[in-house]
Amino acid sequence: MRPNLDLAKRLVETLPWGVAGLFNPWRDHCEYQTSINDADSKLLRLAYHLACTPEFIFIGEAPGYQGCRYSGIAFTSERLLGEGAIPRIPSLAGRLSTRKLPFSEPSATIVWKTLYRLGIAERSILWNAVQLHPYNEGKPWSNRTPKPEEIAFGVPAIHILKETFPNAKLVAVGKKSAGLLAGMDVEVTATVRHPANGGATEFATGIDALIV
Repeated sequence: MRPNLDLAKRLVETLPWGVAGLFNPWRDHCEYQTSINDADSKLLRLAYHLACTPEFIFIGEAPGYQGCRYSGIAFTSERLLGEGAIPRIPSLAGRLSTRKLPFSEPSATIVWKTLYRLGIAERSILWNAVQLHPYNEGKPWSNRTPKPEEIAFGVPAIHILKETFPNAKLVAVGKKSAGLLAGMDVEVTATVRHPANGGATEFATGIDALIV
């Protein structure tokens, strides 16, 4: 399937860049990213991820430095991409970060293992309520909760996804995501337990209940 570059561009164009404390994976430059992981590369990777007619759109809170900051896809790490574990996305030609070992996000690993086991990996898209990495200034390898004034940045992209895939089930991953989406006046089909901190089984059970 061809990458959905038009949709990827529309989504990215809704997001600001150059905002202190917020890293836009597709616009801002990180000194720790490699030459094959520039903005265009991450945009194309996102376009491949969007190249499906999803049954589910799983929405987290915000990107983390071990995941989307370098991968360009929610709940997806450099390690998983390097292993070719993400559907529709071509194998990497090299490393995405200059870190000694590839970044590996525990929640991302659980999410994709679960989607594959339940047979819906090819029918799923992953996104975040605020698709910008919130970090503590001066510490790019840190995560923080989005501030109230930052939440509005995610609204346009969520509505584009809803309009583009009207039949997809929007699923909030975790209470924080559910709270952010409620604050955006975005109605979701369901909220499932976040897989972190021992929540893997409940996460899987919640998704399984949604599969028809």
